[in-house]
Amino acid sequence: MAAHLTQGAGPRQIAAVGSLTVSEGCVIPLIDATELLRRPFQDRIPDSLMIDCSSVSARAGAALRRTAPIAGLLVGFCLPMLLPADGLAKNKHSRAPRLEPELKIVDVNVSPTPYMSGDGPLRFAVNVQLPKELDGATVLEVTSLVSSPSKTSLRFLTHRRPVEVHPAAGGQTERPTLAIELSWDGQDHRKQLAGSGTYSYEVRTKLLTQGEKGLRTMMVAWPKRGTLEVK
Repeated sequence: MAAHLTQGAGPRQIAAVGSLTVSEGCVIPLIDATELLRRPFQDRIPDSLMIDCSSVSARAGAALRRTAPIAGLLVGFCLPMLLPADGLAKNKHSRAPRLEPELKIVDVNVSPTPYMSGDGPLRFAVNVQLPKELDGATVLEVTSLVSSPSKTSLRFLTHRRPVEVHPAAGGQTERPTLAIELSWDGQDHRKQLAGSGTYSYEVRTKLLTQGEKGLRTMMVAWPKRGTLEVK
């Protein structure tokens, strides 16, 4: 901004400096431009314009710390609204449903219910449907885990039997259903009678084949779960 002063003007004469008017009675000394350029850069800036950078940096850091949590909340709140709803729905349902294995637990019947602890065994009647082809599997294993509400009383039941699939008339392969029975004597893993309460059970089955190091798993069915009352 250029400054225009008239030499020889008296101290009571009004002069214009850029777009500002110097009031009456103010005296502005004239400075040689070449002398001003020879000064160091920091000497060219008036003291009134000097800024303490350390204090500015501290104030800026404090302001950022105050506004950072608010900015994070705003981003978290606004981001779901900015994303397209149909895109989220497609990603949520993009997984294909799992196909149930051909080895299947058809149903599980528990009797007697409710069960009186110490009054004979509790029976699990499990109906298992075999696949059309066994692929070398020769053994069917059915297991059940009975556990108390506190998970401190457990009993593991297991049963194995050989299996084979016979071709039906016309070359079709049957899918037979086998009935397997597991029995629980009402005792826990410590050979003590189970206390009264609601117990949970889980029944599993799988096909095994003979390998070089013994039996190995060929196919596993989806488990069946339920509860039973012990008196």
